[in-house]
This record gives sequence, C-alpha cells and structure tokens, in this order.
Amino acid sequence: MASLEQKAAINMKLIAVGLLVFFGIIFFVDLQPGKPEVTYTAAIALLMAFWWVTEALPIGVTSFLPIILFPVLGVLDGKAISNAYINYVIFLFIGGFIMALAMEKWDLHKRIALKILAVVGGSPFRILLGFMLASSFLSMWMSNTATAMMMLPIAFSVTTALEEVHGKVNMSSFAAGLLLCIAHACSIGGIATLVGTPPNLSFLRIFEIIYPNAPEISFGQWISFAFPITVMIFIFSLVLLYITFKPKANIEKLDAYFFKNKYAELGKITTEQKRVFVLFVALAVLWVFRADLNLGFVNIPGWSSVFKNPKYLNDGTVAMFIALLLFIIPSSKKNEGLVTWSIMLKIPWHIVFLFGGGFALAKGFIDSGLSNYVGGLLSDTKELSPVMLVGTLTALMSTLTEFTSNTATTEMILPIMSGLASEIRVNPLLIMIPVTLAASMAFMLPIATPPNAIVFGTGKLKMMQLVKTGFIVNVFSVLIIVLMTMLWGTIIFNIDPAVFPKWAEQIPETVKH
Repeated sequence: MASLEQKAAINMKLIAVGLLVFFGIIFFVDLQPGKPEVTYTAAIALLMAFWWVTEALPIGVTSFLPIILFPVLGVLDGKAISNAYINYVIFLFIGGFIMALAMEKWDLHKRIALKILAVVGGSPFRILLGFMLASSFLSMWMSNTATAMMMLPIAFSVTTALEEVHGKVNMSSFAAGLLLCIAHACSIGGIATLVGTPPNLSFLRIFEIIYPNAPEISFGQWISFAFPITVMIFIFSLVLLYITFKPKANIEKLDAYFFKNKYAELGKITTEQKRVFVLFVALAVLWVFRADLNLGFVNIPGWSSVFKNPKYLNDGTVAMFIALLLFIIPSSKKNEGLVTWSIMLKIPWHIVFLFGGGFALAKGFIDSGLSNYVGGLLSDTKELSPVMLVGTLTALMSTLTEFTSNTATTEMILPIMSGLASEIRVNPLLIMIPVTLAASMAFMLPIATPPNAIVFGTGKLKMMQLVKTGFIVNVFSVLIIVLMTMLWGTIIFNIDPAVFPKWAEQIPETVKH
C-alpha cells in the first residue's frame, strides 16, 4: 500500500510541475509576437507531452486537455476540436480490435501460432523462425501486447522441454534469444499494416487533417510499401538473434511431435474458430483490395469501384462491417453471436482517447501556426540532400521513441514534420512516412515498447542482451526504412523528392483558421 501511496504522491508532484511549466510559458513566453495562439498551443503541447511521458495522469485523461484548453485560450472552437476525437480511423481501430478480441475469445490466435510452429519448428533456428513468424503475423492484425503475452507461455513450454534434455546451462542463452525474438517480431510485424501498431493509424488521420486534398492512403497501398520492409528487418533480426543466442552445445532438434502434440491438445477446430477465421480472411482481403493498387509495374483495380461512390467507402467502413458480422453470425451457443457486447469492455479505450487527443493536438498545431513556426526553426535542414534529411529525421525518431510512448510521440512529432516540409518545400510524405515507421522500431530498452517490457519482466533477460541486439536492429531498421522510402515508397505513394505537391499547398480555410 505504501508503494501505491508513494506513486500517488509522485504523480501529484508531476502534475504540479507540468502546470508550473504550462503557466510559465503562458505568462512569460511569446514565441511569435502578435500571435499568442502559437505560444498557447506550445504550452498545451508541452503539458500533454510531459503528462503523457510521465503518466502523471492516465494517458486517456491527459488526452482530454485539448477539448478544455483550446477553447478557453481562444485557439480553436470547442465544436471543431471535439470533432477531431471521432472519425473513421477510430472506427478502423475499434473494428480491427473487435476482430482481434474475437480471435482471442475462441483461441484462434493460439491455434494459428501453434500451427505455424508445428510446420516450421524443430531445430533451434527453425524454432526461432517459427516463433518470429507467428508473432509477426499476429501482430499485423492484433495488439502487439496481446501477441507477446500469448506467445510467452508457449515459449516457456519450449525452453522447459529443451532444458530437460540438454540442461539449463546449455539452453540459457537460447532461452534469452527466444524471448527477444518474440519482442522483436511483435514490433516488426506491426508496421506492415495500418492496424498493426497505433502510430500507423495516428499518421493516417493526422495526414488527412493537415492535407485534406491529398490522395487517399489506403490499406492496400500501405501494406504494399511496408510489408517488404517488415520482411527485410525480420530476416536480419532472425539471423542476428540466432548467431548471438544459438545454444552453447550442439543439440538435436526438438522432437517433431512436440508442437504437433501441443496443437492436438487444443482439440478439433471448433465451429466458432472456422467462422471467425473466414471473417478474418475476408477482412484482410477487403482491406487490401478496397482501393486501386498501383505497384508501378501493374495496376490492380479495387473492389470499391463497383459502387456508385467508391470514395464514400473507407477502411473504417470495412472494419465495422466485419465487426457487425461478428455480432450477427451465431456461435454454437443458443441466441448468441460470435461476440457479444461484453467484448466492448475489453477495447483499450485509453488508446482510443489517446488517438483523439493526438488528432486534436495536430489540428491545434496546424490552425495556430505552431507547426510552421517549429518548421521554420528547422529550416536549415533544407541544405541536406533528401536521403540525409530522411535519414536524420528517421534516426532521431527511432532514438526518441526508446524513451517515450511511440503513439504519443508520433502524434506530437508529425505536425512538426508537416511544418518542416512546408518550410523546406519537400513532399510531406517523404518525411512523415519514415518517421512514423521509425516510431515502432525501438528494440533497445524495456520501456520502449510493451513487448520489450513483457519479455524483460520474465527475469530471464539481461539488460545488455536487450540493448546490444536492439541497437544493431535499430540501426539496420533506420537504414532499410530510409532506403525503401527513397526507392519503393516514392513509387507506391507517387512521390517526387524534387517537387512540392499542389495538394500540400491547397490547405482549406477550415484548416488554416
């Protein structure tokens, strides 16, 4: 109880410090004479950032600040800022999470993971490969936290079986590598899809808020761009972890029937699992092929073109359609769908509000002029080549997110990147996309991501094991993201590094004011 009281006391002090900084900026700082809204927005942003990072208040509660402070300080109208909190990206997240919870409810995620391991697992290398495949695939569609928690007991059962045959001493290093492969794969898999990790969804909405005239970025476009990046970082991490943590002694591969027996323990595939799996596949296919996919060498028309107004349909529409079917299609229980309303209680509403707060803050950044002000401070970067510019910003983001919430950091940084793009006249996508991806590439510290914290919390990892391999994967990830953005991203998103697009100049009055 004492520790809880101490934590409460610390939080009260952090709340007070945040407020002191906030009022200090309001009363004693004038960033842009004649434009007090720039200073007010900066004060609100710093207060939110401080409370988000320290968690002095629950992050969902801190996210309510824009609704109160923007209208009070005369930066934005209360109605306008409230509208930022609910939009199709929020429904994309909610619909995707309902699917993830349905998979979890009927143990479909465990069946998928064990099936992959039963097919791939055996030798130490193949065991690592199997765990990384299962973790990264599930993290493309589910919370990386839930995936890590689900994979952990399976990993423990594997290491226990190996230790019984080969001894703890011979397997201690491999056991650490197995835990790290789960943590790495959860983050690596998450960047492949728009719903795989919260920063991707934050980017999608913030980009739309700032540039309403820009071409839509669809689920299919994103996965076409990000999936090859995922594959390359996946292979690098797998090889690195195997070389670093392979067993000290030559060991025979694990009995081929080990994972098959584990899979058999789940029993026959149930009616519910079959139905959820069909809906899961349908969701993925509908997302990927909704809009036209231009891969440079081939153009695949999207299914939405059969409708009278294809632009009316978005990825949030698809997510909620499948979520609705999960409630409608019956399970084997009488008069009950595959999911019921009680599943809504498990949705991480604090993340929903975090999204909303970030979107509101982004709107404040743009409308007040703060993003252009900060962009002006960084305008010296126009002397850098496009590759150096993208590389520097991506590396900075990867470093920063090691110490802070990747979602909150993304929502603070992206409006600044937008302002910078305007100042130096470069396509905003050229820097916003790699910075977004870099937010999820944090492998060094336990506090960097929930999967890192989960595997480190087992007590079977040393800090230096996490830091050494994490640093190497961080560096490789930044290099690959920069390279793929310049070579592949420019094709997928139609980016000319030498041209500032018209849609980036055409910001409607509703966004300007």
